[in-house]
Amino acid sequence: MIIHKAEYTTSAVNRNQYPEHSEPEIALAGRSNVGKSSLINKFINRKNLARTGNTPGKTRMLNFYHINDAFYFVDLPGYGYAKVSKDVHSQWGKMMEDYFSTRENLRAVIQIVDIRHKPSLEDQEMHGFLRIRGIPVLVVATKADKIARGQWAKYLKVIAEALELPDWHFILPYSAETGTGVEELHQAVEEILAEDPSEEDTLQGESDNTEG
Repeated sequence: MIIHKAEYTTSAVNRNQYPEHSEPEIALAGRSNVGKSSLINKFINRKNLARTGNTPGKTRMLNFYHINDAFYFVDLPGYGYAKVSKDVHSQWGKMMEDYFSTRENLRAVIQIVDIRHKPSLEDQEMHGFLRIRGIPVLVVATKADKIARGQWAKYLKVIAEALELPDWHFILPYSAETGTGVEELHQAVEEILAEDPSEEDTLQGESDNTEG
């Protein structure tokens, strides 16, 4: 996939503010400090389209990015940030649940986890929620540059077990720093967009870079 155009479109807190279009959408979900914005920027080869910062929890709305005039990335509020009030956590949860329940052109969710850590309870709950809903999920393990390549399998197995995935090869290692996994993620997104929307299978990440 060659990215020739990417632009921020709008932010929304409820369905009345969603952009009106019929193009497919791929949502990105993960903890507040897991690197969703960095993943987006590396994917589209732009430095600052998706805002990054030192303070987790800045994404408080659903942010829509239009890619190649063909599909959208939807950056969801990060979950699991302890310094955010319970009321805000509740609002974020309702926001995401409403989006997942009502957005007909949602094709899949890229769930982002940190390769260095066992998925949190929130990660596990999100993954389970998406599977129950029948929403295809691609798990991407960011910050792969922080772990020696030969150790990837060890850490990916922990993630796979926590999320009840049948095999750690279903997880795509990724690094916004080195570009590891970017080409594979491009390919995975192409496959998502080519899928029949009625299919509800969990998506498998490329495993070429996961052999240690």
